[in-house]
Amino acid sequence: MAPEPADAATASTLPGRGPRLRLATMRPRDPEEPGRTASPLELFFDLVFVVAVSIAAVNLHHELTAGHVLDGVLSFAMVFFAIWWAWMNFTWFATSFAVDDWLYRVLTFVQMSGVLVLAAGIAAAFEERDFRIMIVGYVVMRVAMVAQWLRAAHRGGELRRTAQRYAIGIAAVQILWLLTPLLPGELFVPVFAVLVLAELSVPLIAERAVRTTWHPHHITERYGLFTLILLGESLLASANAIIEALHSGEELAPLISIAVLTVVVTAGLWWVYFWPPHHRAITSFASSLRYGYTHFVVFAAAGAFSAGIEVEIDVITDHSELSPTFASFTVTVPIALFMLGIWWIAIRQNADRLVNVVVPLGALLVLLDPVLPIPFAVTALIVVAVVAVLVVRAPVGEGARDH
Repeated sequence: MAPEPADAATASTLPGRGPRLRLATMRPRDPEEPGRTASPLELFFDLVFVVAVSIAAVNLHHELTAGHVLDGVLSFAMVFFAIWWAWMNFTWFATSFAVDDWLYRVLTFVQMSGVLVLAAGIAAAFEERDFRIMIVGYVVMRVAMVAQWLRAAHRGGELRRTAQRYAIGIAAVQILWLLTPLLPGELFVPVFAVLVLAELSVPLIAERAVRTTWHPHHITERYGLFTLILLGESLLASANAIIEALHSGEELAPLISIAVLTVVVTAGLWWVYFWPPHHRAITSFASSLRYGYTHFVVFAAAGAFSAGIEVEIDVITDHSELSPTFASFTVTVPIALFMLGIWWIAIRQNADRLVNVVVPLGALLVLLDPVLPIPFAVTALIVVAVVAVLVVRAPVGEGARDH
């Protein structure tokens, strides 16, 4: 579609410009709007997801420590989908249609309340496979999103049909979610998978009418900010290792080493993520889908990494059912997935041959760490080596301003 003029997009956000109820006209935002950054409301929205992510990571840690690896990973993937998909849908809508009037804010707050309800149901989902509270919270978030799309459709214009398709598609899937608690327990997981595919297909169907636009710098900034939230969870795990060390004189050295190595790896993952200019990765509808959907793996891996650190702490302090070798995989697998995910969606098209060999190779090599007697140390060295290559091969003139 043709970009909305900058002055029209700006005018739509000014208070009092709407004809009734002091509501702004929800026009598409200009994809080339200068100085577009995350708004205070978007940052506030992200903070609520810190709660849900943290609770999901804690429950994954408990399941892994108890030796329930497959059940824990499956439950984490299901819970994290609900967190990620609700966050991502709001983020892409906001980059296309955000206005700063009272109704937009209230609907955003409704979505935030849904996140809190979802977070309250995470423990039951892990421990009892009871997803009822989670589903209620998820549907609250999605119904608020339906209201946003209906409002975008009300404005009319060439995007009206697209917005209507989004609203109808999302609403239909939510009805099916509300029916899932009525199913026999053994059918819940396969039906969950079918409904996930239904959720993922809504944008594919809706965008066939007229495609919405996005602001490349704004959308990639939003993804970067959420990545920072997830990496922050691993720093919290590092702090927990130090706290545990202060209360355990016998295990002081290994716990301190885990804390230090966690900080090193977390910094390395930050470096890898923010090395490429992400806005260049979403130049078409297909590339935007790849970028958005693959981030599920990146985000989930970052969240699982913090849980893996906690598992390593439990192994050192003899509070885990896992063997040291298997526990190490709870750290190295998330790191490898994170690095491979970022390489696939953002690095490979912006890097030379050396970088495109070193990054995926480094991700695979970290999986060797569990078979070595020094836990986690080799992973830290590999990540540092990858970062060193990125520093040397960074294009001249590239920097944080390009991200």
